[in-house]
Amino acid sequence: MHAWESIQKTLNYIEEHIGEEIQIEELADLAGLSLFYYQRLFARLVKKPVREYVKLRRLARACESLRSKENSILNVAVEYGFGGRETFTRAFKDTYGITPAQYRDKPVGLMNYDKPDLSLNYRMVDEGVPLIGEGLVLEYNRRTLREPVNFLGVVGYYSFTKGKMMGERTGVDESDAIWKKFFDALKDIPHIPGGRILGVSYHGDAPDGYSTYFIGVEPCEEDSRFVSWQLPAREYVICSFEADNPKQLMASMGKMMKFTRSWLKSHGLIADGFFPEMYDHHTPEMAYMEMWIPFRAQNGSE
Repeated sequence: MHAWESIQKTLNYIEEHIGEEIQIEELADLAGLSLFYYQRLFARLVKKPVREYVKLRRLARACESLRSKENSILNVAVEYGFGGRETFTRAFKDTYGITPAQYRDKPVGLMNYDKPDLSLNYRMVDEGVPLIGEGLVLEYNRRTLREPVNFLGVVGYYSFTKGKMMGERTGVDESDAIWKKFFDALKDIPHIPGGRILGVSYHGDAPDGYSTYFIGVEPCEEDSRFVSWQLPAREYVICSFEADNPKQLMASMGKMMKFTRSWLKSHGLIADGFFPEMYDHHTPEMAYMEMWIPFRAQNGSE
């Protein structure tokens, strides 16, 4: 068994026993490692100490239960191993910046620390070969866009911490408010029926510590009330990404982005400046999106 497999085994165990008392010694035994080496290897592969990771996963799972007002905050706290409301509230506010009561009274999008799929760090696929991971199917292909594509929509800003990707950050999801703004405006945006929706992060005129985030749809005519953005004609690596449903699609996006970073590196490439997400319409049976990644060679020449 590879070292990462031992850690993944304990990640699975934590998820299955998330509301129970979890002893690190028990996890080390399950991994077949000494206590010292287990904690060291866990922090190296997961990027968090064991106890911190368990807390973050308990909070992520608790958020789901908090959405139902039939579950009292105390019951949610106990169900996910926090012992009492006070301890739960303190951990929740330290992680997300708001209290469980505030979240329940005025639900907002939250960014959670995802359960990693460590196997993705040790698997590489060629272009055009689908990769099946936990809850997702990925495929990479290069494509040249011959003509630019126009989009019309709205823009906003979200705080950005360099080095932390989706699935590794916690707090209020500021992009959620931008998506809400877009869907509220969509009925007024002149757009092609069934046209693609694009979300894209780039620096733009964002203040320090923030990124600009544009969300738009393919328009059928111009409209000065909305912001326009153009997907440039150039070569892209396109990561197509399927999941069972839209909720699973969003929950797995952090894993996809981390694997994409590794995939590009293994092919001598680096992402170049902006990160468009292309959303096609979903069906009840499947959710689908594409990440269009402009790239350049790591040595600066292609």
